[in-house]
Amino acid sequence: MSDRRLIRRALVSVYDKDRLLELGAALTGAGVEIISTGSTAKTLQGAGFAVTEVSTYTGFPEIMGGRVKTLHPKIHSGILADQNNPEHLQAIADLDIEPFDLVVINLYPFAQTILSGAAYAECIEQIDIGGPSMLRGAAKNHGSVAAIANPAQYDALFAALKAGGTSLDERRNFALEVFRTTAEYDLAIASWLGEQISTDIPDWFGLIWKRENPLRYGENPHQSAAIYRGGPAGIVNAVQSHGKEMSFNNYTDADAAWRAALDHAEPCVAIIKHANPCGVAIGGDIASAYLAAHACDPVSAFGGVVAANRKVTVAMAKPLSEIFTEVIIAPEYEPEALEILMRKPSIRILTCSNTDISPLEIRTVSGGILLQDTDKIAAPGDDCANWKQVTGATLSKEVMADLQFAWRAVRAVKSNAILLAKNGAAVGIGMGQVNRVDSAKLAIDRAGVRATGSVAASDAFFPFADGLQILIDGGVSAVVQPGGSVRDEEVIAAAKAGGIAMFFTGSRHFSHA
Repeated sequence: MSDRRLIRRALVSVYDKDRLLELGAALTGAGVEIISTGSTAKTLQGAGFAVTEVSTYTGFPEIMGGRVKTLHPKIHSGILADQNNPEHLQAIADLDIEPFDLVVINLYPFAQTILSGAAYAECIEQIDIGGPSMLRGAAKNHGSVAAIANPAQYDALFAALKAGGTSLDERRNFALEVFRTTAEYDLAIASWLGEQISTDIPDWFGLIWKRENPLRYGENPHQSAAIYRGGPAGIVNAVQSHGKEMSFNNYTDADAAWRAALDHAEPCVAIIKHANPCGVAIGGDIASAYLAAHACDPVSAFGGVVAANRKVTVAMAKPLSEIFTEVIIAPEYEPEALEILMRKPSIRILTCSNTDISPLEIRTVSGGILLQDTDKIAAPGDDCANWKQVTGATLSKEVMADLQFAWRAVRAVKSNAILLAKNGAAVGIGMGQVNRVDSAKLAIDRAGVRATGSVAASDAFFPFADGLQILIDGGVSAVVQPGGSVRDEEVIAAAKAGGIAMFFTGSRHFSHA
């Protein structure tokens, strides 16, 4: 015996009219009685389908511009009646109420409205009241009622109609989608309203993450993993046009590379390996920026992730194609450049046209999360016009430009971070060390002879003069750092003795994650 429940009566009220006529045809063809509201009823009636309007059925007119139309006992009793419970059936029969077997509702577009920049009053009007109430009621009563929350579910509904009705498993799946939909809807409202009240770090917040794809594994083969979508911008929304499936580590490196490239207004290329830059450079065009970035550390660049903040040209694609690269991400590609890159079967090619950066950064810790404003090169001290020169002579525009570049580029480096730069390109990077001395040594070592005459940026202050002394001994000519150490005078004295220029920014760019 089939466990399918026949659909005899449906309540249909949809804001999104996509495929509505197809829905009407399927329901009518299956002999389903349709009760509907407002514009949904008019659309169905205009196409020749038999529809009873809710106001006719309830005997109560729509009022307040449609704010009150389905909030009526005849509607909600028909939705909530458990058809396996004789007491429920008798109760509605005594009141001349018939049960619903199907509820098809999608909600007012609140999220789309706030994203459009609409006025406060308009956003408030797009808060659906009756829709979530009916959907939740139907989903709660999924033992008797099928609840459809969006047009993407219509095909499954059509298949059920052809099969003679909905099964319990199908109704459970429909109910799950309803509660996910209403949870996301309420969360969007609560988050938006909280933003209207306060611009500070919220005392409550929530996010909905939708699984985009399962991944082969996480950082290591024994770890399960998936990627989830949480907003319209960022790496998750990039379009992959070529190459192998993205891995967990590909995503983390691509995100770091994309952020690093977007830190610069000039044509910029960032090359990332294990979440750290092994090359960052700006140039007059994207090809020259790539060549300079690769020259920073060609050994580490092998198997790296490359991000460009401009269209990838043929002049960039040719040298890039000669190096094994895991991922390239850019806002767009010249057609011929794309052809060149696609000759490499394994390279993952991503296009990310949205250059927005999330305003908040979330990190998990045991038992909770940490939330902070996303670190951007936007503090007052990030502009060299606001720096305080504490040692040395006035520098040329070219050297100051290198210092400004180094300061912007060091944000992407894991702390403790030291970045040496020359001619708009990193030439040596020391990162992720437990003390600034080792980071300075690493940067000098990687730069080699290129350290002579370079400039250096330190993401945080020098707690002692020893780290700075390594840079001086390595040939660095100028340094930019936040300042603020209790031993600043000791560090300044070392810079004076070494004959270098040093600037304090007053801002810091630690990156521990």
